[in-house]
Amino acid sequence: MPRGSEELTRARREEIVSACAALYETMSFGEVTIAAIAAETTFTRTSIYNYFRTKEEIFLALLQREHEAWTADLESARAGAVPGGGFAAALAGTLVPRGCMLRLMSMNIYDMEMNSRIENLAEFKRSYAAARGAVAGCLLAFRPDVGGRGADEFLRVFFPFLFGVYPYTSHTEKQLRAMELAGIEPPRETVFELTRGFADSFLSSLEI
Repeated sequence: MPRGSEELTRARREEIVSACAALYETMSFGEVTIAAIAAETTFTRTSIYNYFRTKEEIFLALLQREHEAWTADLESARAGAVPGGGFAAALAGTLVPRGCMLRLMSMNIYDMEMNSRIENLAEFKRSYAAARGAVAGCLLAFRPDVGGRGADEFLRVFFPFLFGVYPYTSHTEKQLRAMELAGIEPPRETVFELTRGFADSFLSSLEI
Protein backbone atom coordinates (compact mmCIF):
# COMPACT_ATOMS: atom_id res chain seq x y z
CA MET A 1 0.00 0.00 0.00
CA PRO A 2 1.44 3.43 -0.90
CA ARG A 3 2.54 5.53 2.04
CA GLY A 4 -0.07 8.15 1.21
CA SER A 5 -2.77 5.52 1.53
CA GLU A 6 -1.45 4.43 4.94
CA GLU A 7 -1.46 8.00 6.19
CA LEU A 8 -4.95 8.58 4.81
CA THR A 9 -6.23 5.41 6.47
CA ARG A 10 -4.66 6.48 9.76
CA ALA A 11 -6.22 9.93 9.50
CA ARG A 12 -9.66 8.50 8.74
CA ARG A 13 -9.47 6.06 11.61
CA GLU A 14 -8.45 8.91 13.90
CA GLU A 15 -11.42 10.99 12.76
CA ILE A 16 -13.78 8.13 13.57
CA VAL A 17 -12.20 7.55 16.98
CA SER A 18 -12.33 11.26 17.82
CA ALA A 19 -16.02 11.38 16.91
CA CYS A 20 -16.65 8.42 19.19
CA ALA A 21 -14.77 10.14 22.02
CA ALA A 22 -16.83 13.30 21.62
CA LEU A 23 -20.09 11.35 21.79
CA TYR A 24 -18.92 9.35 24.81
CA GLU A 25 -18.52 12.55 26.81
CA THR A 26 -22.30 12.97 26.97
CA MET A 27 -23.68 9.54 26.07
CA SER A 28 -23.39 6.05 27.48
CA PHE A 29 -21.58 3.21 25.73
CA GLY A 30 -24.92 1.69 24.77
CA GLU A 31 -26.24 4.94 23.35
CA VAL A 32 -23.29 5.49 21.02
CA THR A 33 -23.97 3.78 17.69
CA ILE A 34 -22.16 3.50 14.37
CA ALA A 35 -24.83 5.76 12.86
CA ALA A 36 -24.28 8.39 15.56
CA ILE A 37 -20.52 8.26 15.02
CA ALA A 38 -20.95 8.58 11.26
CA ALA A 39 -23.11 11.67 11.77
CA GLU A 40 -20.14 13.33 13.52
CA THR A 41 -17.70 12.55 10.70
CA THR A 42 -17.37 13.00 6.95
CA PHE A 43 -18.20 9.30 6.48
CA THR A 44 -21.36 7.40 5.80
CA ARG A 45 -22.36 4.63 8.19
CA THR A 46 -21.42 2.04 5.58
CA SER A 47 -17.99 3.51 4.87
CA ILE A 48 -17.02 3.29 8.56
CA TYR A 49 -17.03 -0.49 8.18
CA ASN A 50 -14.02 -0.14 5.89
CA TYR A 51 -12.03 0.78 9.02
CA PHE A 52 -13.85 -0.85 11.94
CA ARG A 53 -16.14 -3.87 11.89
CA THR A 54 -17.95 -3.08 15.14
CA LYS A 55 -18.67 -0.20 17.46
CA GLU A 56 -16.60 -2.03 20.06
CA GLU A 57 -13.54 -1.88 17.81
CA ILE A 58 -13.88 1.88 17.64
CA PHE A 59 -14.07 2.12 21.41
CA LEU A 60 -11.11 -0.23 21.77
CA ALA A 61 -9.09 2.05 19.48
CA LEU A 62 -10.17 4.97 21.69
CA LEU A 63 -9.00 3.14 24.80
CA GLN A 64 -5.71 2.35 23.06
CA ARG A 65 -5.27 6.04 22.26
CA GLU A 66 -5.96 6.88 25.90
CA HIS A 67 -3.35 4.39 27.08
CA GLU A 68 -0.79 5.81 24.68
CA ALA A 69 -1.45 9.34 25.96
CA TRP A 70 -1.18 8.12 29.55
CA THR A 71 2.10 6.37 28.75
CA ALA A 72 3.48 9.62 27.33
CA ASP A 73 2.49 11.46 30.51
CA LEU A 74 4.13 8.78 32.66
CA GLU A 75 7.33 9.06 30.64
CA SER A 76 7.30 12.83 31.15
CA ALA A 77 6.84 12.34 34.90
CA ARG A 78 9.69 9.83 34.90
CA ALA A 79 11.97 12.27 33.09
CA GLY A 80 11.38 14.88 35.79
CA ALA A 81 11.67 12.47 38.70
CA VAL A 82 13.78 13.28 41.73
CA PRO A 83 14.81 10.04 43.45
CA GLY A 84 13.04 9.78 46.78
CA GLY A 85 10.45 12.33 45.63
CA GLY A 86 6.70 12.25 45.37
CA PHE A 87 5.87 9.29 43.16
CA ALA A 88 2.31 8.96 44.47
CA ALA A 89 1.40 12.53 43.57
CA ALA A 90 3.13 12.27 40.19
CA LEU A 91 1.26 9.06 39.34
CA ALA A 92 -2.06 10.48 40.50
CA GLY A 93 -1.49 13.58 38.41
CA THR A 94 -1.16 11.52 35.22
CA LEU A 95 -4.64 10.07 35.79
CA VAL A 96 -6.49 13.35 36.27
CA PRO A 97 -6.97 13.96 32.51
CA ARG A 98 -7.68 10.28 31.78
CA GLY A 99 -11.36 10.16 32.73
CA CYS A 100 -12.30 8.55 29.42
CA MET A 101 -9.73 5.80 29.93
CA LEU A 102 -10.86 5.09 33.48
CA ARG A 103 -14.51 5.03 32.49
CA LEU A 104 -13.93 2.60 29.63
CA MET A 105 -11.69 0.34 31.73
CA SER A 106 -14.20 0.07 34.55
CA MET A 107 -17.41 -0.25 32.57
CA ASN A 108 -17.00 -1.55 29.04
CA ILE A 109 -13.71 -3.37 28.53
CA TYR A 110 -15.26 -6.85 28.39
CA ASP A 111 -17.66 -5.87 25.59
CA MET A 112 -14.89 -4.14 23.65
CA GLU A 113 -12.54 -7.09 23.85
CA MET A 114 -15.14 -9.75 23.06
CA ASN A 115 -16.43 -7.92 19.98
CA SER A 116 -13.11 -6.92 18.39
CA ARG A 117 -10.93 -8.83 15.97
CA ILE A 118 -7.95 -10.59 17.53
CA GLU A 119 -5.41 -8.40 15.72
CA ASN A 120 -7.06 -5.24 17.07
CA LEU A 121 -7.16 -6.71 20.54
CA ALA A 122 -3.49 -7.68 20.37
CA GLU A 123 -2.58 -4.13 19.33
CA PHE A 124 -4.52 -2.77 22.29
CA LYS A 125 -2.84 -5.25 24.65
CA ARG A 126 0.53 -3.94 23.48
CA SER A 127 -0.48 -0.41 24.46
CA TYR A 128 -1.69 -1.73 27.81
CA ALA A 129 1.63 -3.50 28.38
CA ALA A 130 3.49 -0.29 27.49
CA ALA A 131 1.45 1.61 30.08
CA ARG A 132 2.27 -1.01 32.73
CA GLY A 133 5.95 -0.70 31.85
CA ALA A 134 5.75 3.08 32.05
CA VAL A 135 4.21 2.91 35.53
CA ALA A 136 7.02 0.62 36.68
CA GLY A 137 9.66 2.86 35.10
CA CYS A 138 8.17 5.93 36.73
CA LEU A 139 8.06 4.22 40.11
CA LEU A 140 11.69 3.14 39.92
CA ALA A 141 12.78 6.61 38.81
CA PHE A 142 11.22 8.15 41.90
CA ARG A 143 11.84 5.23 44.24
CA PRO A 144 14.81 3.14 43.07
CA ASP A 145 14.90 1.67 46.57
CA VAL A 146 11.80 -0.45 45.93
CA GLY A 147 13.66 -2.50 43.33
CA GLY A 148 12.23 -4.71 40.62
CA ARG A 149 10.40 -6.97 43.05
CA GLY A 150 8.70 -4.02 44.72
CA ALA A 151 7.71 -2.60 41.34
CA ASP A 152 6.20 -5.94 40.34
CA GLU A 153 4.21 -6.05 43.58
CA PHE A 154 2.95 -2.53 42.98
CA LEU A 155 1.79 -3.36 39.46
CA ARG A 156 0.05 -6.50 40.72
CA VAL A 157 -2.26 -4.47 42.96
CA PHE A 158 -2.34 -1.10 41.20
CA PHE A 159 -4.03 -2.16 37.97
CA PRO A 160 -6.92 -4.00 39.66
CA PHE A 161 -7.31 -0.87 41.82
CA LEU A 162 -7.35 1.24 38.66
CA PHE A 163 -10.37 -0.60 37.27
CA GLY A 164 -12.45 0.60 40.22
CA VAL A 165 -11.41 4.25 40.37
CA TYR A 166 -14.01 5.66 37.99
CA PRO A 167 -17.18 4.21 39.55
CA TYR A 168 -15.91 5.15 43.01
CA THR A 169 -15.23 8.78 42.14
CA SER A 170 -17.92 9.51 39.49
CA HIS A 171 -21.65 9.24 40.17
CA THR A 172 -24.76 10.02 38.20
CA GLU A 173 -27.63 11.97 39.74
CA LYS A 174 -29.61 8.73 39.89
CA GLN A 175 -26.83 6.98 41.80
CA LEU A 176 -26.51 9.88 44.23
CA ARG A 177 -30.25 9.87 44.84
CA ALA A 178 -30.21 6.11 45.45
CA MET A 179 -27.38 6.48 47.98
CA GLU A 180 -29.33 9.22 49.70
CA LEU A 181 -32.41 6.98 49.94
CA ALA A 182 -30.24 4.14 51.24
CA GLY A 183 -28.65 6.36 53.86
CA ILE A 184 -25.19 6.00 52.33
CA GLU A 185 -22.75 8.88 52.29
CA PRO A 186 -21.28 9.05 48.76
CA PRO A 187 -17.48 8.88 48.50
CA ARG A 188 -15.96 12.33 48.18
CA GLU A 189 -12.42 11.48 47.08
CA THR A 190 -11.23 12.60 43.66
CA VAL A 191 -9.23 10.43 41.28
CA PHE A 192 -6.11 12.29 42.37
CA GLU A 193 -6.76 11.88 46.10
CA LEU A 194 -7.73 8.23 45.84
CA THR A 195 -4.74 7.28 43.70
CA ARG A 196 -2.22 9.25 45.74
CA GLY A 197 -3.53 7.74 48.96
CA PHE A 198 -3.43 4.24 47.55
CA ALA A 199 0.12 4.57 46.19
CA ASP A 200 1.45 6.13 49.39
CA SER A 201 -0.19 3.48 51.58
CA PHE A 202 1.00 0.57 49.47
CA LEU A 203 4.59 1.76 49.15
CA SER A 204 4.84 2.44 52.85
CA SER A 205 3.80 -1.16 53.49
CA LEU A 206 6.60 -2.63 51.38
CA GLU A 207 9.45 -4.24 53.25
CA ILE A 208 12.46 -2.61 51.62
